[in-house]
Amino acid sequence: MALSAQKEERRREDILKEFRASFFSMNRLASFPWTFIENELQSNESSEFISELLKQTCLHPLCGKFPPSVRFRRLFLTELIKRQEAAGCDPLDELYDALAEVLGVEETPGCYKSYFLPNGDAVSLLESIALISQGTTGLVTWEAALYLAEWALENQQVFAGRSVLELGSGVGLTGVTICRSCNPLRFVFSDCHAAVLQKLRENVRVNGLGGETSPAVSVEELDWTAATEEQIRGIGADTVVAADVVYDPDVAGSLVKLLLKILSCSPAQLQPEIYICSTVRNPETYGGFKLQLEAAGLGHEVMTGPAGAVFPYNRLAPLELIKVFRVQGG
Repeated sequence: MALSAQKEERRREDILKEFRASFFSMNRLASFPWTFIENELQSNESSEFISELLKQTCLHPLCGKFPPSVRFRRLFLTELIKRQEAAGCDPLDELYDALAEVLGVEETPGCYKSYFLPNGDAVSLLESIALISQGTTGLVTWEAALYLAEWALENQQVFAGRSVLELGSGVGLTGVTICRSCNPLRFVFSDCHAAVLQKLRENVRVNGLGGETSPAVSVEELDWTAATEEQIRGIGADTVVAADVVYDPDVAGSLVKLLLKILSCSPAQLQPEIYICSTVRNPETYGGFKLQLEAAGLGHEVMTGPAGAVFPYNRLAPLELIKVFRVQGG
């Protein structure tokens, strides 16, 4: 009996963690484990679990510091109330108080998404509510960034003690994860859009990076079509990463030219390792990118994806991580 109770308690803790992770990353509400709540409410006829759930979500200290969007919190609390009322439980004052509070808050163009690392620490990022904002897609975290960050957590040796350059850093999820968990010597975040760079600098700061802390971190403007050999040599990357940067044939062409330039700036025996992670939304565009790599004398190898599930995202999305290298004699 004691063993069964322990198992049930562990299950409750896992569900609370799942709710916390999904809430702070603003995952689709339909993907939350609502069935467990329904069963819990019906079997116990008490709102104790809802109270615990509130402490892990809307009443968590992180929500006060880095809140998800007002609309999302409103929808989440409304859904909780709906489930509680359907189960016929006594009303929970703190639940209605939380909804009343959020109903009085005005929506802003930006919100925070937070992603929990295996050690329990959170990476909190200021993102844009709109998927395309100010003419760029770089103000939100995309699935490929989460996939690459998970892979990095399982392959820390690729980054430990190295200088790392991230291309198209966006809001910074992958880079912040690598800086916080993989012990790089130096990390260069880069992008070319002014609004993205502004938000990126803010996200680097709120996650405690930069200044006198280790690793040495910088945020740099890097235009793929205008990057000079001098700029690339100045960065001196041992490892180069990028996520969700192959979404347009023209962009893919600029990326291939830049990768070739990066490899050309390093001696043959000290070639940087290059990893590109993509969500394959358009197989024709992605296939075209690989053909352009081949035409430039660059080979690629598909890497095995992350084994563990650290962050909540759509795992059915067609994601691929490749390592790019110079073909012998290329």
